[in-house]
Amino acid sequence: MIFHRALLREFASLAGAVFMTLFLIALTVRLIRLLGQAAGGKLPSDAVVALLGFFTVNALPILLSLTVFITILLTLTRSYRDSEMVIWFNSGLSVAAWMKPVFMFAGPLVGVIAALSMFISPWAAQKSEEFRVGVEKRDDISRVSPGVFGESSAKDRVFFVESVSGDTLTVQNVFVNSVQHRKTGIMMSNKGYVETAPNGDRFLVLLNGRRYEGNPGEAEFKVMEFERYETRIDAKEGIEPVETQKSRSTLALIETPTNSNLGELVWRLGVPVSALILAFLAIPMSFVNPRAGRSANLLFALLTYMVYSNLLSLSQARVAQGQMSFAVGMFLVHGIMLATLVFLFARRLGLFRLRR
Repeated sequence: MIFHRALLREFASLAGAVFMTLFLIALTVRLIRLLGQAAGGKLPSDAVVALLGFFTVNALPILLSLTVFITILLTLTRSYRDSEMVIWFNSGLSVAAWMKPVFMFAGPLVGVIAALSMFISPWAAQKSEEFRVGVEKRDDISRVSPGVFGESSAKDRVFFVESVSGDTLTVQNVFVNSVQHRKTGIMMSNKGYVETAPNGDRFLVLLNGRRYEGNPGEAEFKVMEFERYETRIDAKEGIEPVETQKSRSTLALIETPTNSNLGELVWRLGVPVSALILAFLAIPMSFVNPRAGRSANLLFALLTYMVYSNLLSLSQARVAQGQMSFAVGMFLVHGIMLATLVFLFARRLGLFRLRR
């Protein structure tokens, strides 16, 4: 039908704009947080892009679900405001006729959301944890960034280098502040580099520098000059990725049905189901009453989405804590929203009216 093609075309054009807006907002917020951690020395600067990519994959199911809901809601709301709905209704169509084009638009996206939630997001969470452990295993030398004060993983050293040469292994104008045996030591060197011994041990070699040793507030300090100073770089071992419910595959969750695993299943299955229900909820919620104002239905729709999302999170937590069975946690929230959907459709179809 004509209105099917018109709706699908408008859905597709608006969905791109809505998704990009939501995506950029989420990406910007996460990027600011990661850059703050990198500036504070808690995260290497070269790890920001990778962690941002893993976050993007994990956030896609929610972003796509919200995109579907907002796109359908805004499109049908515009049709009401421009009196297009009046024309379609006078042509003999009812509100229920919009379910088919909405499903044609939302169905493929719900399939993508299901694939992301069930398979791709857990993989991204696993890779993100492995990458995080790899970053933590880096030695202190690997954390050095030119022009930035850094702190060692043991919290006993603060270091600063002015610049790094082209080979990335040689640094210029090195400053190291360390605490050993309750004494503060400060070393300054014109040049430093990393040297690997035949047995595989790595050493930081500082050339042509001075070391000041003493306690702050006391007049007695030791001053030592050196042409070559070597210190061993301790390798980090024993750090392994921690497997959590979010990083486990869906098959592993099903094979080991513990409370926490079942709670994670409630969330993974609930995201695509909620996306489909919200897509149909947008049809009756898009109705605009000129006397009630243009934003009344949008505020109600936003409130509905927030309540739905919070109830789904609450069901996940209750199932994970063993306070609710998997069946109840899986079907209770969606059942409530389906009942709301039937109620709103029945009201829009005029099957009954609320008494005033």
